[in-house]
Amino acid sequence: MSLRRHLGSYAAVGLLQWLVEYAVMLALSQWVLPVAPANVAGRISGALLGFWLNGKWTFSGDGRQLGRRAARRFLVMWVALTVLNTVAVDLVDQQAGLAAAQSLKPLFDVLSAGLGFVLSRHWVYRTT
Repeated sequence: MSLRRHLGSYAAVGLLQWLVEYAVMLALSQWVLPVAPANVAGRISGALLGFWLNGKWTFSGDGRQLGRRAARRFLVMWVALTVLNTVAVDLVDQQAGLAAAQSLKPLFDVLSAGLGFVLSRHWVYRTT
């Protein structure tokens, strides 16, 4: 598969995944939870959707598969990126408030997505 196809598909899935994640984070942080657990809840909802769609659509074929090995690798990657993302959002919340944290979350999500793409393409969905 070409890098161009992977990037395009990953971006489309990522946009949908991000919309779900961000909506959950905004709703929960606004009404129910502090920003850090709301961010984790949003990332979980987006991750479930993204893992399945990227495994079935973006990175399918070419020696890649959606299975237990990919799920374990995805979990390791997701936990690491979620910790980094949540620490960043929480630090902004502590220093500049909820509105700033909610506003800057998309920036942290883009950075997480870039790292996630590289790791997904070259490690998570590989069969070897």
